[in-house]
Amino acid sequence: MSAAEFAALETPAWLDTGDQAWQLTAASLVALQSIPGLCVLYAGLVKKKWAINSMFMAFYAFAAVLISWVIWAYKIGFGQYMLPFAGRPGPVLAMSDLMGQSSLPSAGVSQNFPLATMVYFQFVFAAITLVLVAGAYLARMNFLAWMIFVPLWLTFSYCPGAYSLWGGGFLYKLGVMDYSGGYVIHLSSGTAGFVGAWWIGPRLKQDRENFQPNNILLMMVGAGILWVGWNGFNGGDPYAASPEAGVAVLNTNICTAFSMLTWTGMDIIFYKKPSIIGAINGMITGLVGITPAAGFVAGWGAIIIGFCTGTIPWLSMNIAGKRWRLFTHHVDDTLGITHTHMVAGALGGFLTGLFSTVEGAYGFGITNHGGAIAGNGKQVWLQIVGALFIIGWNVVWTSAVMCFIKYVCRVPLRMTEEQMLIGDDAIHGEEAYCFSDDVDGLVPTQSVEARVALKLDHMHAKSDYKGQTILTGQDLESGNGSSLGHANQGEQEIKLD
Repeated sequence: MSAAEFAALETPAWLDTGDQAWQLTAASLVALQSIPGLCVLYAGLVKKKWAINSMFMAFYAFAAVLISWVIWAYKIGFGQYMLPFAGRPGPVLAMSDLMGQSSLPSAGVSQNFPLATMVYFQFVFAAITLVLVAGAYLARMNFLAWMIFVPLWLTFSYCPGAYSLWGGGFLYKLGVMDYSGGYVIHLSSGTAGFVGAWWIGPRLKQDRENFQPNNILLMMVGAGILWVGWNGFNGGDPYAASPEAGVAVLNTNICTAFSMLTWTGMDIIFYKKPSIIGAINGMITGLVGITPAAGFVAGWGAIIIGFCTGTIPWLSMNIAGKRWRLFTHHVDDTLGITHTHMVAGALGGFLTGLFSTVEGAYGFGITNHGGAIAGNGKQVWLQIVGALFIIGWNVVWTSAVMCFIKYVCRVPLRMTEEQMLIGDDAIHGEEAYCFSDDVDGLVPTQSVEARVALKLDHMHAKSDYKGQTILTGQDLESGNGSSLGHANQGEQEIKLD
């Protein structure tokens, strides 16, 4: 190669170094949302005996998605046209491709940074989607089944949604607006969490009734990483260090703050106490709700969205989630992903159709004439169509993947009763906290088999577990395991963690 050709590789004419720097920074912020953000958030929110398993499900998903992404999945979501909802699969590993200018061939747009940057940026979005799905399956999904589920769901559920809305597919051409993943990421993960929880089955009865968080301080660390990392989540989607990126970041924080404050207000009104776990839920619903609208709406639109995401998902979680038979008897969504992501994602997408501005749409590089407030009422219906497609597609393909794992691979979706009684030690041979003097390293002196046998003996003899009072109201929302009262004074609570 000549000196001129080498120079062109180092600083090609199409490269904008500011865009490149911001895009890599934004991608890294989103990666931090998964590891360690959601890893430690999940580990703190569950019972002590599930801390390692919860972190490991997220950790595994991050790695498995990356390998699947570069070998075949990226091009399904962002490659050459194959179907109206999917690109042609293939690898993105050749140096000539990775160092070339990024483009979305089906959408007919290009970016001022290399393809390698785009591949990584889109990967962290795909990865966090699977990590969010895991939140609905914690404390009972067979880890081997999860290992199979991740690449299959990524391929058949996530990638078609990404191509349809972002990669130049039929919803993109129809004009459905999804700024940064309200539909592609949150509505799809919430739907998959709801459907998959039904297929897997519930946690143990005592875990459903008493799922007290083991470390709220650790939860707050994860929540803080999640909030700040969302600046890259929404700020990176203009694919440029542009004015639109600044608007998206500011709106993200406005909406999140207002949603958190509104959720806290709802807790005070109905439960007479502010809850830090409730505030975290309000923060999450605000982040989710603003995601499809981040750069499209004005600041006052972000405030309205924040109010809506602080009230409607609150009602969904605290009324429907606790009173509807569908949730109390059939769908055990461990962390409430249905409410915080499915409900909030669909709500945010709908409100995008109402409050999008013309300036925001053009600043993002699309030709939609804003939303209903700009005289484009058709946008509301387009948003509904987009939501229905994502929901329907994920219902079908999440069910198909679960059935494939269960009936074709012959891998149980749910752990055994013995594994669920013990938790991390039975599944991974490790425990999150080892403070006892009789523990050598990470291996307890008492075997897993002995502990299981002892607990089962107690269960069958009804010597230490006679059923527990089902908690209601804020106790269930916050995971508070303190008893509200016992039918008999002699009853004792089994302690499994």
